[in-house]
Amino acid sequence: MKIGVISADITSESRVAITPDAVKKLRKLGFEVVVQSGAGQAAYYADELYQAAGADIASSRTEVITQSKIITTVNDLPAEATESLSSGQIVIGMLDPYRNTQLDTYAAKGATVFAMELLPRTLSRAQNMDVLSSQANLAGYKAVLLAANEYSRPFPMFMTSAGTVKPAKVVILGVGVAGLQAIATAKRLGAVVEASDLRPTAREQVESLGGKWLDVPMSAEEAETAKSTGGYAWTPSEQYVKDQAAVVDKALSNADIVITTAQIPGRNAPRLVHAATLAKMKAGSVLIDMAAGTGGNVEGSVPNETITTDNGVRIVGAANIPSMLAAQSSDLYANNLVNFITTLIAPAGDDASASLALNLDMEDEIQGALAVTHDSQVRLAKR
Repeated sequence: MKIGVISADITSESRVAITPDAVKKLRKLGFEVVVQSGAGQAAYYADELYQAAGADIASSRTEVITQSKIITTVNDLPAEATESLSSGQIVIGMLDPYRNTQLDTYAAKGATVFAMELLPRTLSRAQNMDVLSSQANLAGYKAVLLAANEYSRPFPMFMTSAGTVKPAKVVILGVGVAGLQAIATAKRLGAVVEASDLRPTAREQVESLGGKWLDVPMSAEEAETAKSTGGYAWTPSEQYVKDQAAVVDKALSNADIVITTAQIPGRNAPRLVHAATLAKMKAGSVLIDMAAGTGGNVEGSVPNETITTDNGVRIVGAANIPSMLAAQSSDLYANNLVNFITTLIAPAGDDASASLALNLDMEDEIQGALAVTHDSQVRLAKR
């Protein structure tokens, strides 16, 4: 049984779904692997490395798809590639399922499609398959380095013969995996860090990393509701929204660096920084909008572009930061995929000579959650 690895569009994506090390793991499980020529080139994995790991090299994407039972990808398949699919094939990748316009096509082709973003992150057995965490961790780290590169002053405090250089003030809005890594990285670089999130439980995490929590007073009832609904699912009161805006506005007006990380699967990113706040920020300050690709947390941000406001604030629309760390992010993503693929393998039983077989089980808590098409049906509930 073959697993196929197709090449992404290198103009927007440098990662590859399966690395040579992952090929070795898949081979040990009993799979054959075929890789589109050049698929790993942008992540510094040459065809020769795949061949040394035991993979075959195909000259085209179509050749990979027609040979493979399972097709792995970083992002959604190009429209022309879906035409090569046949009934019973499996597609696995980060497919942006709630915005994906090809689900009906996948279903019509009879393909079973797994969107890795839908993984139930509360399941302990799913932790090593969590693509959102593995990629966000790297993105939070790199976002701070991008900010340091854009900022015209150093991050740490310096004592010099000419005077003292003050440390940079960094504000992180959104304290998920990416935000926590951004806090840790900014602290390591010597910055003074503040952070805010709708989830009251995030305060302890922020403070454990040395950051200052931007506290917004809330009633005991609001705090309990926010905690029980997971933060962004919580609908805050009008007064809380007003109070939070005032706290964030004050923090950002004094900030040198702002990194926004808030994204909601299936919806546009929440707007956290508005034009009125931008107008109060200092000339030379930098905002890294990690949600630029899904609508943007910062008003006026543009995906993959850096713009400068009239008052000298630089806004970096960082739409795909993990791709900037393609070698490492591919390694982690490939491990996530291998761990998921192992859940698709039928138990060998007592017959050690039995050939490799798949066991697609939509009742399984992981497979059922990730499958967006199966048996020629679209399974994804609309949001």
